[in-house]
Amino acid sequence: MVAILLTVSAIAIPNFTSALLSARNARTVADIHNIGELVIGYAAVNNAQYPNALADVDADKLRDPWGNPYQYLNLTNPASAAFARTDLLGMPINHAFDLYSLGPDGLSAPSIMAPQSQDDIIYAADGDYIGLAYLY
Repeated sequence: MVAILLTVSAIAIPNFTSALLSARNARTVADIHNIGELVIGYAAVNNAQYPNALADVDADKLRDPWGNPYQYLNLTNPASAAFARTDLLGMPINHAFDLYSLGPDGLSAPSIMAPQSQDDIIYAADGDYIGLAYLY
């Protein structure tokens, strides 16, 4: 009987953990999509001026499923542009703004190819891609 319970647990726990991570990733993608729409809407009514912070679109209190605040950079601001997220070739992955979650590890780096960035969920290609950094 114990062997059967251990076998079932060995199968069920990894499946549950994987399903939980998938659900958290899906929620984060939806959140980032919605925040991105707020940022674009803000620019549409403010003469193409992007918000300087998520507080400008009332999204500063939002947290990802791991309890971290969403990260935002207004890339039209020269001071922020120096910290733009970059791809394998060192090219910025967005033009107007960066938006992302730090992912489960709570760590990140400007390059989405850095090991600590691989689990980040990113807004890339100016919103044409929202998902895991390592899949971009």
